Amino acid sequence: MKNNNLIRFLQSLVLLPVMTMAIPLGTAYNTGISSGIPQNVLAQQLNSSSFSTLAINQVVDFEAELNVKIKIQKAESIDAYFAEHDMPLEGTGMKMVEEAEKNGLDWRLLPAIAIRESTGGKNDCKKASNNAFGWGSCKISFKSNEEAIEVVAKNLGGNNPKTAKHYDNKTSKGILEAYNPPSIIPHYAQQVMSIMKDIGDEDLALVSTTSTT
Repeated sequence: MKNNNLIRFLQSLVLLPVMTMAIPLGTAYNTGISSGIPQNVLAQQLNSSSFSTLAINQVVDFEAELNVKIKIQKAESIDAYFAEHDMPLEGTGMKMVEEAEKNGLDWRLLPAIAIRESTGGKNDCKKASNNAFGWGSCKISFKSNEEAIEVVAKNLGGNNPKTAKHYDNKTSKGILEAYNPPSIIPHYAQQVMSIMKDIGDEDLALVSTTSTT
């Protein structure tokens, strides 16, 4: 849906009439253009090339703006869930979205794990600081919640060589079953994925572009 919207946007720009203008003969010589080609044709070619560049730039800008809006919407959805349930991790939504994006994770995975493990920071590990994820069996402390988010996201995304064999190239369900195997905590993956659904739709890009058409 997102690509279709961008294509329609580009087509609407390309289909606009291209204005022609006469180019002085001296200009043609100065730019190395052969005078054997009609001036109006040269002008149309130049205008068409310039317009195509402008259209492409507009599409790139449009897509970048859309991505920013989607990222903000995801962060707001996370923080809204935390706020609704009076959870201390409220305000970390954007950090979770950014780290999930950086490590190829579903944007809802980190907050859902934190909710399942510590009720969103209400019940942090007692013997470790700023560890709302239960990371390292609650034996590892972090300087801040932001640092914890960075470390957990990097590991779950398979980007830590020491733990990549457990998490690399896995779906969210596979990551969760490696995080807490069914043999240790039955239905853990299902519980976290249920929370993920409560936080929001997986593809907010689809929801956003559909709602604006």
